[in-house]
Amino acid sequence: MHKKVFILLILFFLIITVSLEAQITPWLYWTFLPDNQMDEIIGEASGETAWNTIMETGGYNKDRLAEEYAGTFYEARYILDQLKLYGLPGAEIVRFPGRKVWDGIKGELWELSPKRRKIASYRDMTAMLVKGSNSADVEAELIWIGQGTDEEIDSSKIEGKIVVTEGSLWRAHNTACMEYGALGVVAISTSRQYFDSIQLPWSRIRGSRDEKPAKFAFYLPAREGEFLKKRLLREEKIKVHAQVETKMEPYELQDVTCFIPGTDSKAGEVIFSAHLFEGITKQGANDNKSGSAGILEVARILHTLIEEGRLPKPKRTIRFIWGPEFSGIGPWVKANKDIMKNTLCNINMDMVGEWLTKNKSFMSFMRTTYGNPHYINDVMENYYRFVGEASREKIHRRGGVENVAYRIVAPTGVDEPFYYSIEPHYGASDHEVFNSWGVRVPGIMMIAWPDQWYHTSGDRVDKADPTQMKRVAVIGAAAAYTIAIADDDMALKIAAEITSNGTRRLGHQLMVGLEDLNRATAEDFARQYHLAKLRIKAAVENEKNTLESVLELARKKQKVSRYISTTKKTIDQVGLAQLSALANYQKIKAAKLKIKSTKLSLTELEEKASKMIPKTTGKVTVNGYGGYREFVDDVPKEERDKFPYGWRDIASTRELQLLINGKRSILDIKQLLDVQHERKSDLQSVINYIEVLKLAGLVEM
Repeated sequence: MHKKVFILLILFFLIITVSLEAQITPWLYWTFLPDNQMDEIIGEASGETAWNTIMETGGYNKDRLAEEYAGTFYEARYILDQLKLYGLPGAEIVRFPGRKVWDGIKGELWELSPKRRKIASYRDMTAMLVKGSNSADVEAELIWIGQGTDEEIDSSKIEGKIVVTEGSLWRAHNTACMEYGALGVVAISTSRQYFDSIQLPWSRIRGSRDEKPAKFAFYLPAREGEFLKKRLLREEKIKVHAQVETKMEPYELQDVTCFIPGTDSKAGEVIFSAHLFEGITKQGANDNKSGSAGILEVARILHTLIEEGRLPKPKRTIRFIWGPEFSGIGPWVKANKDIMKNTLCNINMDMVGEWLTKNKSFMSFMRTTYGNPHYINDVMENYYRFVGEASREKIHRRGGVENVAYRIVAPTGVDEPFYYSIEPHYGASDHEVFNSWGVRVPGIMMIAWPDQWYHTSGDRVDKADPTQMKRVAVIGAAAAYTIAIADDDMALKIAAEITSNGTRRLGHQLMVGLEDLNRATAEDFARQYHLAKLRIKAAVENEKNTLESVLELARKKQKVSRYISTTKKTIDQVGLAQLSALANYQKIKAAKLKIKSTKLSLTELEEKASKMIPKTTGKVTVNGYGGYREFVDDVPKEERDKFPYGWRDIASTRELQLLINGKRSILDIKQLLDVQHERKSDLQSVINYIEVLKLAGLVEM
């Protein structure tokens, strides 16, 4: 076939792919696992069991008992007991040194005059007593300071009084209490007050930098605070009695772990993670007792099916870990470097139980970055798509006995669509422990967003849904089991799906590039065209690297490698067709803007960066998770100061680290950061950051 004709055909295919990317064939729904295995997983999954776990471990905000700090936290004990009940191998609590944490014991704010009544109580709502408050027993007058601005505080006689504000609690405490002698703060929450007037945000106060201890603070929900505000604005004299009792409790970091053993200990592992604690004081049903309940249900489903012979034993081990977010998962990962070397990927569940329509949210899947390409992305997407598309009614099935292809609904859960979204990488949860430079295990996140009760007192079990929990457990169990049993045939299926999905993802990059040109001006047109080309080239590289990752599943690597080589050529051809389409479009736009040339030559700095190729050393992984920072800290400050960079100058230092592979130049790395982030990185800052890593012995040039 003539090359030009071939490229035109590819281009036509791309246009069709892009225009139809949101459509699904309404009579065909597929998964990597065969129907009979999916039926077992779907049937065994219990949304009610998972919902009950949320209820038992964090259905409401409770005061943690003192004996929990000295022994085992309630949630850790509950998860361990359930694992033992289910018969999961290796169920144990692994403990690491902790620190001290603030613990509220009592917090009462009563009006004494003109009438005796309760204003706030830690017993009623734990979020009413602000974390960091110190013990106090005082009687004082309330005084209104509005938004708590410096002018409002300065103009009020607040010494010896308790200030009331609807502005920043933190600012009011730091200024009114720490500088002007107020005894404490009562803040009226304005956190999403028009949506939910009774929720309170989780918050804290701190002492001053000169080690002056914090005072105390109460939070009132908007609905209740409005009454107090109106009375104070009428200049009512209100005297109150504040009783606060708190202490600092020493605690241990407690990680609960178990595993489902594989038949081949050398074949690798899949690790599920969920943070059972987000701090020790704050508790939340969806954040993140839901994720903890989700992976517990996955463990129960797979263990039950395998033990009963309803699913074949997996070749690879599936491991589970529950612990404090970052602070607990991190030490466990660091202490188990041998397991990490044998781990293929991580599936992290964080805030997965949300009743989607009540929260107005989507069940989102967060992929890995270009620095950590992996087939886990497409395996997860396969099951997201299956649950999302096959479990909702479509007009094509109207009139039938069953109006959905696969009904995945919990008996007490809602019967509504599974609103899902496949999205680029986002961090801020425990999958980042696995993705980190010192570990490099590709980690993805399952998360529902938005959550209208996120980090507030309203994060209770009534916002969770058994149907959602059942669907999440099905996705997690099916994805992990797919990888755990994968043989050469499964590796080929996964590679084929990556290629198919890859053409769609490349089509999206073409659309973004075309829009870059549509928005470009004559002054920045050349740079926007250059960026649009980079988007496509970077996406092509990522798709090919993702295909390469499939080889770790193969036994007969030559067979799978030959197929992957062929599919990589397909990706290359699609990329070339897109670049051709982009070039043709830029000619039209350039002519309209009356631009004669869109060539962009390298600057002197870019030329220099293009010849600098960093390569990591063994120091990066020798100390496991976060260990590389020790080497950076050992570099004398005067040496580091020779290579300045600001935190806003680089879109992501985490991703920058992962992009260092001994093949890419610093210019390549900077460009790969640019195509993945809205904020563009400063090239000199990227160079300087890598120079600091070089001083630390973490990279060589």
